[in-house]
Amino acid sequence: MASDEPEKNPSVVEPVGSSVVRAAGGILWRTANSGTDDLRVEVAIIHRPRYDDWSIPKGKLVPGESDLEGAIREVTEETGYRVQIRRPLGEVTYEKGSGGGRRLKTVRYWSMHAEGGLFSPSREVDQLRWLSADEALGLLTHERDKELLRRFAGGPILTRSILLVRHGSAGSASSWSGDDDLRPLDDAGFAQAEGLVWLLTRFDVREIISAPPLRCLQSVEPLASAVGLTVNQQAVLSEEGYYGKEREAARILRRAASDGTATVVCSQGGVIPDLLGRLGKEDAVTLPQPLVAKKGSVWSLTFAGGKLLTAEYFGPIA
Repeated sequence: MASDEPEKNPSVVEPVGSSVVRAAGGILWRTANSGTDDLRVEVAIIHRPRYDDWSIPKGKLVPGESDLEGAIREVTEETGYRVQIRRPLGEVTYEKGSGGGRRLKTVRYWSMHAEGGLFSPSREVDQLRWLSADEALGLLTHERDKELLRRFAGGPILTRSILLVRHGSAGSASSWSGDDDLRPLDDAGFAQAEGLVWLLTRFDVREIISAPPLRCLQSVEPLASAVGLTVNQQAVLSEEGYYGKEREAARILRRAASDGTATVVCSQGGVIPDLLGRLGKEDAVTLPQPLVAKKGSVWSLTFAGGKLLTAEYFGPIA
């Protein structure tokens, strides 16, 4: 089959510069009854008539769009399915033709569970097939897509997400004369709390836990209202309650959520880096460095069997 995208070692991720085309997509999957007690996992692959190829859903980002926003938009547009995010699948970088020249294209991917929808053929995508991973490997055109699918199939399908949030902007402690636990979000912090709702609801949030300080509770109140959940307060997640009870805080994260669901945990800047470092060390996971946690940011942690698998950082939205 013809292709517009000749390959250049798809396993290598190269530095991103101004000449790099940014794109994002996902392995869209669902479970189907196999006729036995086991559930069959099916993945969606698409046919693009322009290139006459079978590929994983993806597309270029629009200006100002984050990788995750672009991935969700492109997968939904190309397949017709609503999605919820599971674990990150990393990046693939390769060369492609562009205006008679060559440019690098970097695509970031996630595992995405299909929540319902219906495929409709279009000029860009005229066919969609739900197949087992082995069947899809036999049909995919590009080796980079096959490698991505092997990465997906080689890891756990059913995972849990912990979304570790640092509270939003709340002015400075030095300018607040009252009890510091009662220091509220400022205008920027309230905007950040509202902005977090879009990101956090891309996951199947079933529980919200927060440290007791008011600025933490206010940071997750818009989410709690949007998904109809109450906020469970845990003093051990606050800066005042964490040190000396670090293992208890780690256990909260390890035991939260169930397969396929997410728990949002809101804490403070003096807790999050240390807690992440401990989890990574205990489970031998190399974490992105440095372990920053800006106000209004989120660390998306993927767990399976009580152990940390991956961690990715989303900076403040607002």
